[in-house]
Amino acid sequence: MKKMLLASTAAALVATSAFADGHAKEVKLGILIGFTGPIESLTGPMAAGAELAMTEVTESGKLLDAATVTPMRADTGCIDNGLSTSNAERLIADGINGLIGGDCSGVTGAILQNVAIPNGMVMISPSATSPGLSTVEDNDLFFRTAPSDAREGQVMAEILQERGVESIALTYTNNDYGKGLADAIESNFKAVGGEVTIVAAHEDGKADYSAEMGALASAGGDLLVVAGYLDQGGLGIINAALDTGAFDTFGLPGGMIGDSLPANVGSALNGSYGQIAGSGGEGIEKLKEMAGDAFDATSPYTPESYDAAALFMLAMQAADSTDPADYGKHILHVANAPGEKIYPGELAKALDIIRDGGDVDYVGASAVELIGPGESAGTYRMIEVQDEKNVTIGFK
Repeated sequence: MKKMLLASTAAALVATSAFADGHAKEVKLGILIGFTGPIESLTGPMAAGAELAMTEVTESGKLLDAATVTPMRADTGCIDNGLSTSNAERLIADGINGLIGGDCSGVTGAILQNVAIPNGMVMISPSATSPGLSTVEDNDLFFRTAPSDAREGQVMAEILQERGVESIALTYTNNDYGKGLADAIESNFKAVGGEVTIVAAHEDGKADYSAEMGALASAGGDLLVVAGYLDQGGLGIINAALDTGAFDTFGLPGGMIGDSLPANVGSALNGSYGQIAGSGGEGIEKLKEMAGDAFDATSPYTPESYDAAALFMLAMQAADSTDPADYGKHILHVANAPGEKIYPGELAKALDIIRDGGDVDYVGASAVELIGPGESAGTYRMIEVQDEKNVTIGFK
């Protein structure tokens, strides 16, 4: 197997030798997402979704030599490259076999370039959506179960056009995620005949967004599209817009969808709308049944997190190995046709099929289909805020 480059770390060396034969009684999967920071309200359910898949497989006793799958959580802060890379290095030193994460696009790129690639570690992100990640030289180590923002830009432009919106003001959080998404929204909305009156960055963590709101208000538009984070600058921008009366309806891309936003803004957010990666159908219904009251299985990027964990374990079974150098090449195979369709709660069946030499087509909770460089083809839930709650009104 590939030797880890953290040679000075004794724990990493122990882990390398322990998995030399590809099998182990314990499989460790890192969950490296923003338990603090601007999307922290989303990451609890995300981690719970991933861990549910691990528990399901452990209890089945069917992964390799009846391996126990152990989750190992660590924080990215969503926008903290230093924290993210140091925690990724720690997880590798602790002997992880795969990495679920990162979450936000900037830190995901930093983890990939600075830690995963040098150590030959496979990553599957449930929520990093920057189009720039589609073309990064990743040595076939990076996959994602959430679709690229290039696709979200198309979907949002369609939704705006269908609702008769002719002009928008557009603000974005000043990082890789925000800039990539803003570019996609702007280009696609212009392509369908819409006018973008202004494209302006905003910083997270500010107490006062009146200056940003002055420029956005002066430019005007039928509504304000906020390509930001629901627990940080995006929330601040919306509150500033409502306080000044500059805008009363908002376009909400994926980073702005979550229960905390309508809870924090209140009834003034009613009527605003947007979209986030997600699908309907058998898969999500089965995950909701499995999760019960333990966590919200429909919370943003939670189905994608369950699916990321599942793909790791099915690929390991297909490779008969927990070594990333062995199982990484099997991820696209287990995710796509041909094969028997597999949904949440059916991981034991999938492991049996693979062990017996058969093929599976993992559909999962988010209608998984991996294309191109290992990213999701993707469907989107259309959301409208009604009675201070996010309501799914359709799919695209």
